[in-house]
Amino acid sequence: MSHPRGPLSQLRRGHEELVLGLLRKHGPLSRGELGKHCGLSRTTLYDILADLVSSGAVVTATAQEAPRGRGRPAETLTLNPDAGQAIGIDFARRGLHVAAVNLAHEIVGSASEPHAADLPWEQRVALAERLVGSLTGTGSGTLRLGALSAIGVGVVGPVSGPASGPADGPADGPASGLAGEPAEEAGADRGDGDVREAVPHPVQTLLRERFGVPVLIDNNTRLAALGEAIWGAAAGGRDVLYLRLSHGVGGGLVVGGSLHRGAYGLSGEFGHITVEPDGARCDCGGTGCLETVASIRAVLDAYRAAGGRAGDVRELVKAVEGGDASALTLLDGVGTRIGEMLAALCNAIGPSVIVIGGELAETGDALAGPIERALHDHVMPVSRHRVSLRRATLGEVAGALGGIALVLHESPLLSRYPAGPDLATEDLMNP
Repeated sequence: MSHPRGPLSQLRRGHEELVLGLLRKHGPLSRGELGKHCGLSRTTLYDILADLVSSGAVVTATAQEAPRGRGRPAETLTLNPDAGQAIGIDFARRGLHVAAVNLAHEIVGSASEPHAADLPWEQRVALAERLVGSLTGTGSGTLRLGALSAIGVGVVGPVSGPASGPADGPADGPASGLAGEPAEEAGADRGDGDVREAVPHPVQTLLRERFGVPVLIDNNTRLAALGEAIWGAAAGGRDVLYLRLSHGVGGGLVVGGSLHRGAYGLSGEFGHITVEPDGARCDCGGTGCLETVASIRAVLDAYRAAGGRAGDVRELVKAVEGGDASALTLLDGVGTRIGEMLAALCNAIGPSVIVIGGELAETGDALAGPIERALHDHVMPVSRHRVSLRRATLGEVAGALGGIALVLHESPLLSRYPAGPDLATEDLMNP
């Protein structure tokens, strides 16, 4: 369902969300009961309900759900649990992850598929379309996003806001390495330190053409932090630090119960904190960044240099499980550097929960143990027993779920975040 944007559209959207919220709270209700709860005129309510039923967001309740009484029971309406009402997509560097929730905010499905790092945007979006279709059991032409009518997207690299993104697609030159993964898509390093604003990312335009709805966009690692703070390991936490150890290293912060974006959307660049002043050169231009020590490439290169054989993280995990001394020694050093960096952040920020995610977290205690020891040794004594170190629970779809949170915009974590789908770039609404 799609309406022209403007004050009347926003008012209508508010009425739709009111009705959907009542059905979410009370369960099946008759039109009369909805009228008593919502206070809308009969004409307005029936018009709103007609659209919601037409879109598939609301359906007639089954016989056993309908209230019993004398005579012919009034028809009752309920949320359609099978309707994928919000879609989140994480365009990671080497893979694509999608997730969908229904109007009850229940996760109804997720899917992931790896791809080459240099896969063009057109092919990435085609892959996203296929994976989204697999969640709904339908083709894209009949996909129904219901009253929410938007897609939340995570991409690699700095993003200035939920409705705009970096200007350029994949670059041919070296990646900037910002925001959790090598940012060949970032298009943000212009030499003057600025990040372009209000310029549609290529993926926004392509997804808008495919699905016909607004596309909200943000950094995928920050969205993963949001996902873990809402649905995952840090659910309920008001001060959370999330660190993802993947092909790049990055993270996100929840401060005082709100997702922290920072000036120009540049928060969470933990991978570019110096941990070895005389270390290797980083793609960002710095030296000895955490990413040169704790990214997948850095760890695997160091392991092979020590005589180990591992083509990917899965093989490294097998080596750890087999007691390989080189792997264990390497991860002990990597974990120590991570823990020292986290302790410094804890002393500056004061989180109550630290969540470690990304593929390298799959090495388990071989990495987590040294992180915890170094954190304990270097954090202020008063904080030692007040910081909970946890492993992420949402896996690869954390960023996609964070994208869904942007669409729903109902979490208190987004109270200081720019508002929802109606802020989507106007150029996307009028191609």
